[in-house]
Order: sequence, then structure tokens, then C-alpha cells
Amino acid sequence: MDMKQLEQAVEQFEPINDQESCDRAIILEYLKQGKGILLRSQLQAHVTASAWITNKQRNKVVLAYHTLYDSWAWTGGHADGQADVLAVAMREACEETGLQRVQAITTDIFSLEVLAVQQHMKHGCFVPAHVHLNVTFLLEADDQAPLYARVGENTQVAWFDIDEAVQVSKEPAMQRIYQKLNDKLRRDSEKA
Repeated sequence: MDMKQLEQAVEQFEPINDQESCDRAIILEYLKQGKGILLRSQLQAHVTASAWITNKQRNKVVLAYHTLYDSWAWTGGHADGQADVLAVAMREACEETGLQRVQAITTDIFSLEVLAVQQHMKHGCFVPAHVHLNVTFLLEADDQAPLYARVGENTQVAWFDIDEAVQVSKEPAMQRIYQKLNDKLRRDSEKA
């Protein structure tokens, strides 16, 4: 996926609520800036990719306990110049969980979010407040496969019932997003 394909994928994404409609418009506006928006050196906003990793039965998701946010959370990371955000989401899913194999249920974007990030320190460096222009994908993994924490980034990794996954997050804004992802997961499972 190149920049033009990323922009087309976001344009073709069908929002299910006002949050996704607004965030889609914002992300598209930023994507018009070109490839630089894929770099975290763009201090105000940059592209990230996340994964909602479910099992084959679609009744569990895997979360990592992120040190920075002191909360259970989905996996994901910065694009760091890569327009193929699905590849970014899959790489981060494996790196942050220890899973050896994840697969995209579909290559279509599952969800879009503009996420506010508070100022913080990372590896001894100050990171100013900014926004993540986040593209989320739905991935599948074996819920019996071994999980491993990623030292320095998270302390635990575990599978949760999809409803429990919303509750274990300490971040109210993320709880709303995780609930939306679960609602989409249920809707898509009913269609299948």
C-alpha cells in the first residue's frame, strides 16, 4: 500500500457513527499533506495503526498491559514512514503480544480514530501533546498460542472475553472505542 492507496482506503471507509465520520474527514485532510504525515517527527499529528485481535470464535480479544498508559489496551504503533498500515498493525500485533502468527480477517479498514495523546516522557525524552491519526484493522489469532510481554512497552498480555476487554481498560475514551469495535465485531459475525 502506498500513500495514494492509503488515502483511497480511508475515502472508501464507511463510517458507522458520528465519531468515525468526523475522524475520517480529519484523517483525510491530514493525508493530503503527503508522506510526511507518516512520520512521528510531525509533532502535531501523525499516522498510527492498531489491531483488534480476535480469536476464531470472535468471542475474545487479546490485550497488552501498556506501561505508558498504565492500562490494558489494543496493540498498535507508529507508521514511521510506512504507508502500508495493515503491515504496521500486523507487525505491532506480533511484537507486542509475542504471537507468531496473526492474519487479517479482511484487508479493509475496520475502524478510524483520531486519538488525543497527552504530553509524556518516553525513553527519557519529552513528547509533546499531539494526535494519532489511527487506522484500525481486525486481525485473528489462535487463542491457545503462547503470549509474551514486550519488555519496556508492556508488562502482560492476555486474552479477554470481548465485553471484559472494555471493562479492564482504565481509559474512558478507549472504553468507548473498544465498545464500538466489539459492536462492529458482533455485527460482522451476525452477517457471516
